[in-house]
Amino acid sequence: MKNCEYQQIDPQALPTQTPPPPPLQEEKEEEEEEGGEKREEPRRPRRKWEVFPGKNRFYCDGRIIVARQGGVLPLTLGLILVTCGLFFVFDCPFLVKHLTSCIPFIGGGLFVFVVITLLQTSFTDPGILPRATPDEAAEIEKQIDTTGNSSYRPPPRTKEVVINQQVVKLKYCFTCKMFRPPRTSHCSLCDNCVERFDHHCPWVGNCVGKRNYRFFYTFIVSLSFLTAFIFGCVTTHLSLRAQGGKGLVFALQESPGSAVELVICFFSVWSILGLSGFHTYLVASNLTTNEDIKGSWSGKGGEDVTNPYSHKNIFINCCAVLCGPMPPSLIDRRGFLPSDESVQTASVDIELPTQATKSEINVEEKCLDFAVSCTG
Repeated sequence: MKNCEYQQIDPQALPTQTPPPPPLQEEKEEEEEEGGEKREEPRRPRRKWEVFPGKNRFYCDGRIIVARQGGVLPLTLGLILVTCGLFFVFDCPFLVKHLTSCIPFIGGGLFVFVVITLLQTSFTDPGILPRATPDEAAEIEKQIDTTGNSSYRPPPRTKEVVINQQVVKLKYCFTCKMFRPPRTSHCSLCDNCVERFDHHCPWVGNCVGKRNYRFFYTFIVSLSFLTAFIFGCVTTHLSLRAQGGKGLVFALQESPGSAVELVICFFSVWSILGLSGFHTYLVASNLTTNEDIKGSWSGKGGEDVTNPYSHKNIFINCCAVLCGPMPPSLIDRRGFLPSDESVQTASVDIELPTQATKSEINVEEKCLDFAVSCTG
């Protein structure tokens, strides 16, 4: 004990007593040496459209929404562009010279209106309803499940409501976890519940519902006028060229583009006019294509039912469907997701002092053991 001199021990002078830096500190030093890219670069907030559960595509930062299966929308737009292009190149110059200069202005106005309404129908939210949150779904399950067994799924789940003295059944959507509002149906192609669902139209590449039905109706009506106008102009053009005993063959040789227009318009004008007439009947009756096909208010099942949404007046029905205020979109696709960066930052701040405290305690214990061994 006399040979051992007791002196103050500096913990930093002991080579084995200096603890290695914690892994988190090493990573921080490496990031600072590399320029601190991870520490300095802020995380970009994500929008809701980036994690949207339905089968849709979004463009222009969520401003444009279309179905994932685009359908034949490029074909529809291509046919319109090709037909109108041929009309302005082959028919308009001859008709302006021999008839009137108003023809290209009429055709141009109809063409612009058709393209605008087509794009509005294709790129507008048709009325998608947001899916229930986990808390809302759990609350609905508690209201439905009276057996105490959470796995019980009695098909189908329905709820009855009264609209204008007419009983309407609301069906439960197992995908969206909610009872569908009246006139709402789940589109299997887009995987969304659409309010006032009319049908999924592959020609426009989107569902047709509450928010874009007026655009769809004006599109098919204006397309009917445009097709009939071009068809009439083409036949007039060929008839004028065939005068004087020249014949139709000579007229087609002089204007080959008119032959293509004639074929396209002849086979499309009848179907487009028929579709416009059918939807005019639906608008006047305040019906949807889905309701008309299923016969929801036709009394086919022998029940005494009437359409509870009809105002019993054609003019009022047309105004209600086409002239009402545009309802807002309910999915908030451009809204930001809740950020969890504060939680991650808090966890890092808590871990750092804990690791430093543990290293200091280990150093003090080693110093105490070394002092005891010297005194012993």
